[in-house]
Amino acid sequence: MYMVTRKERITAATYDQGLLWAVLLLLGFGLVMVYSASIALAEADKMTGHQTTYYLVRHAIYLVIGGLAAIVAFQLPTKLWQQLAPYLFLLGLALLILVLIPGVGREVNGSRRWIPLVVATLQPSEFMKLFAAMYVADYTIRKAALMSSFTKGFLPMLGVMLLVGGLLLREPDFGAFAVIASVAVSILWLGGINVRIFIGLLGMLVVGFIFLIWSSPYRLQRITGFMDPWADPFGKGYQLSHALIAFGRGEWFGVGLGASVEKLLYLPEAHTDFLLAVIAEELGFVGVLAVVMLFAWIVMRAFGIAKEAILNERHFSALLAQGIGVWLGVQATINMGVNMGILPTKGLTLPLLSFGGSGIVANCVALAVLMRIDWENRRLAKGMPA
Repeated sequence: MYMVTRKERITAATYDQGLLWAVLLLLGFGLVMVYSASIALAEADKMTGHQTTYYLVRHAIYLVIGGLAAIVAFQLPTKLWQQLAPYLFLLGLALLILVLIPGVGREVNGSRRWIPLVVATLQPSEFMKLFAAMYVADYTIRKAALMSSFTKGFLPMLGVMLLVGGLLLREPDFGAFAVIASVAVSILWLGGINVRIFIGLLGMLVVGFIFLIWSSPYRLQRITGFMDPWADPFGKGYQLSHALIAFGRGEWFGVGLGASVEKLLYLPEAHTDFLLAVIAEELGFVGVLAVVMLFAWIVMRAFGIAKEAILNERHFSALLAQGIGVWLGVQATINMGVNMGILPTKGLTLPLLSFGGSGIVANCVALAVLMRIDWENRRLAKGMPA
């Protein structure tokens, strides 16, 4: 295992500058937009002491913690991450169980997703996305010879993912389950799972998602509200209708930074789930396009880094890089689709941008691991040990 030492100089040639700058731009832009979107909420909420900078300060602290966690994560070799994958996955399962225990997990708006700590709250599902990507990548490598077998290769992974899904749906956190399922299926497909099994899995997922929607009244209400938000703009279509109003007001170049009207307690969760709507209103189509392009670049680089890892026969690194790319791409796409009215309302934040400590830290760690994979690829290209 090779770890970065103080004596080693990290130059521009040893890491992906484009990827790093895309991440830093999104993080910095997110800090500005979280402040803009949360001023009215912070001022009106007694819990914040009516301090307009409440969410700004907390988000800045999360960015510092995420940055420090990313630095530590970058020091760990990919081989070590592979060795830790099963244990991290078990830790994630334990946290998902712990959050469901009354008196331990905190319930907000009918969902029990957070574990209160001394100065902050922990959302296990955010870290489970990374742990699941690592575990599925490691499993695929270990069971490579059995991936064409339904009983020996696919069935054990299906059981594990159903367990994770069951725990997430108990919270409930349908959005996190959808992201983790997408990551797991993508890694299995890219890892060489049997085509028939893969097609059957996709069919099972479609049927499963339809059943979950029809069996849950509140999920069904979200679907009907999504189909026609203007039919009940003060009820089930409230969030989406105000998000669409924000997009409409923004037009091409927006109404100006800080000038959003929808964030003035009209649009719920303006600093988290519907941050993109505030961006659209204040910075217009141009602002939204910039965000989309930055996420597209990160996903493209993740798959480019994976391709380089495959050429170096580092298959775990390749699958993990692809899994991280799928995670960020799918979650960003779902969030953007919800904000634009293309997808039903779902409680998923916009990675790297939305307010939320666990999400920011998990995203930073995942991208640090991706940077580490790229760094090792570049060392191997120079004939140096990874």
